[in-house]
Amino acid sequence: MIRLYDYLPSGNGYKVRLLLTQLSIPFERLEIDILQGLTRTPEFLEKNRNGRIPLVELENGTYLAESNAILFYFAEGTPFLSTDRWERAQVLQWMFFEQYNHEPNIATARFWLQHFDLTPERKAGLEQKRPLGYAALDVMEKHLTGRKFFVGERYSIADIALYAYTHVADEGGFDLTPYANIRAWLERVRSQPKHIPITQE
Repeated sequence: MIRLYDYLPSGNGYKVRLLLTQLSIPFERLEIDILQGLTRTPEFLEKNRNGRIPLVELENGTYLAESNAILFYFAEGTPFLSTDRWERAQVLQWMFFEQYNHEPNIATARFWLQHFDLTPERKAGLEQKRPLGYAALDVMEKHLTGRKFFVGERYSIADIALYAYTHVADEGGFDLTPYANIRAWLERVRSQPKHIPITQE
């Protein structure tokens, strides 16, 4: 059976849990407390030299890290990833956007506010990340005008990648009230078969 090294509040871990659940792929979830430094132990670093979750151990004993790489691996040959070359490239485009423009600002703000004291340094950092996070949301909002999903008008791993931290953006201090297209898209994602909340193990 596949083993998923995970941290329940993590949106990156949630992406993998959500896709595996929606694909009906059985997996064993192993909670790794990142706040206690458990991804930095010699034992874990042997599995993933980058010392991060999520990490999957495949049935053949090999390991795959990076949430969006994991999504791409498991989505191959399923309705969650198109066989069309252009649409596949667009899926990757949005997954790269999520990791470069979205996650570093929205997810980091959420992590700081949920897990740490707001020191002057973090407060200054939040002030820098807030406009960048809203800029990412602006891009998403405009793209979703007249669209149901991000690529090819059907639910894909591009949506899963972006949903993970967007749907909890309020926990990072981001107000989604002005983003009607995003809010409607979030509801469409929630309505997908076998959807699970981020809090479900």
